[in-house]
Amino acid sequence: MKNAFRGITVGLVAVSFLVIGLIVASNFSLTPDTQARTEALWTDGTGKKPAGQPGSFADLTEELSPAVVNISTATVIKEGEAQHPFGGEDSPFRDFFGDEFFKRFFGDRPQRPFKKRSLGSGFIINSEGFIITNNHVVAEADEVVVILEEGDEYPAKVLGTDEKTDIALIKIEPKNGLPTCKLGDSDKARVGDWVLAIGNPFGLGHTVTAGIISAKGRELGAGAYDDFIQTDAAINPGNSGGPLFDTAGNVVGINSAIYSRSGGNQGIGFAIPINLAKSIVSQLEDKGSVTRAWLGVLIQQITPEIQESLELEGREGALVADVVKGGPADKAGIERGDVIIRFNGQKVESQHQLPTMVAYLPVGTEVKVVFLRDGKEKTVEVALEEMTDEAVASGPASKDEEVKEELGFTAQNLTPEIVEQLDLDSVDGALIASVEPGSPAAEAGLRRGDVVLEVDRRKIENVEALSETLEKAKDKTSVLFLVNRGGRTIFIAVKR
Repeated sequence: MKNAFRGITVGLVAVSFLVIGLIVASNFSLTPDTQARTEALWTDGTGKKPAGQPGSFADLTEELSPAVVNISTATVIKEGEAQHPFGGEDSPFRDFFGDEFFKRFFGDRPQRPFKKRSLGSGFIINSEGFIITNNHVVAEADEVVVILEEGDEYPAKVLGTDEKTDIALIKIEPKNGLPTCKLGDSDKARVGDWVLAIGNPFGLGHTVTAGIISAKGRELGAGAYDDFIQTDAAINPGNSGGPLFDTAGNVVGINSAIYSRSGGNQGIGFAIPINLAKSIVSQLEDKGSVTRAWLGVLIQQITPEIQESLELEGREGALVADVVKGGPADKAGIERGDVIIRFNGQKVESQHQLPTMVAYLPVGTEVKVVFLRDGKEKTVEVALEEMTDEAVASGPASKDEEVKEELGFTAQNLTPEIVEQLDLDSVDGALIASVEPGSPAAEAGLRRGDVVLEVDRRKIENVEALSETLEKAKDKTSVLFLVNRGGRTIFIAVKR
C-alpha cells in the first residue's frame, strides 16, 4: 500500500512540474514561431579563428625586413636662394618691395650653399638593386643614399619618376645579390585584411606596424589617378615609399600619405595600390618616364540630381561631360551625355575608377566600352592613343544685355570678343554673368563665367533660348545644365 501511495505522489509531483512549466512558457511566449523569429534576429559567429590573423608577426617581419630600405636624400640650396627672410629671387614679395628695399633693410649678403636633407623608405624588387619608392621622396634631390637593414650604404641613381602617381624607380650597385620583395595583387586585397607596414618613420630605421585595410578606392584630391588603399597601420613621416605587405608576405601597396592634424599618425594612412605601380615601373626602367593611354573624354560624377535629370536607374558609371574632338572616344562614336558603365570587361562603379583603368593599359590597346545613351546600352570598340596635354582657357564676363533667371543667376549673349577671350568654338550659348549667393544656382555650383550650352539636353543658342527652355521646365524639380567652364564641359543639376 505504501509503495502504491508513493507512486501516486511521484506522479502528482511530475504532473505539477509539467503544468508549472507550461504556464511559465506561456508567460514568456516561447512558442515555436517566437523561437524562430528570435534566432533570425542575428547570426552567431562560428567561433573559429579569423582567416589570415597570425598569432605573431615576428616570423613575417624577420623574413621581409631585409628587402626594405631606408632612403636619405640631400638637396643643395644654392647661393642666394634663401638670402632674405621673404624668399629668393622668384619670391612675389621681392617683386612687390623691390631689390632696393631688401638691400637697405637686410643687406646684400648672399647665403652660403647648404644641403637640405630628408628621409624616406623603399623596397627592393630585383636582386640587382632596383628599388621602388615615392616620387616625392627623391624628387629634385641632388643626392640619394640607400641604407640596407644591416647598415650598408649605397649611392642611388634615379632611373625615373612619375609625379602623377607619386611613384619612382631608383637603382643601386650592390656588392652581392640582394633580398627582394614579392609583388602581390592589390585588386584581390579586401577591406578587413591584415597588413604590415615596414619603413623609416622619423628616421628611426626599420620600424614595423600592423593594422588592417580600412577602405579601398580612396580619393585624396591628388590627381586623376587617386585610388588609394586606406589602412590603420601606423604610418608616419619617413614611411613614404615603404611597402604595405599582406600576411602572405606580398606587397599590396606603397605607403604614401597620412591624414593628420598633428603631423603624426592618427590611424588613417594611405598606400598606392601595387597593381598601379606594376604598370608604371617597367616604363620607368626603359625610358625614365611614363607614356599613358588616353580615351579622350572628360568625365564627372553622377550626383542624385543628375541621376534624376537623366532618368538613370542608379548612380554607377562615369558621365561623359565632354569628348575631345578627334580623340579615341570621338572616333568610336562616344558622345557627351553618355554614361560609361563597363570598360575592357570591368564594371565602372564610379567616375574616379575610369582614369586608372585606362592608365593600366598600354597605348594602342583596343578595348570594348559599354555605355548608356537615352536609357539604352551600347558597345563600341576604342583604340587607346597616347595622352596629350589639354588646353585650358578662361576669361572675364561682360555685363551687357544681362537677363535675370529665376534660379538665381543672370545671363547674357556671347559676343565675338567674349568668344575670343574664352577660346570658344562659336557664339552659341549663354554666358552666366553673375550668380546670387544662396540661390539654387549657387547651391548647385554654377559660376560666373560658365557658358550654358544645353538645358535638359536641349541646345542653347542664346539668352532667349535659355529663358524659353527654363520656362518650359518651370514645373520640374531639377534642371540639368551643360556648361563650358574654362574650356571643359560639365553637367550641373540645379534643384528648385
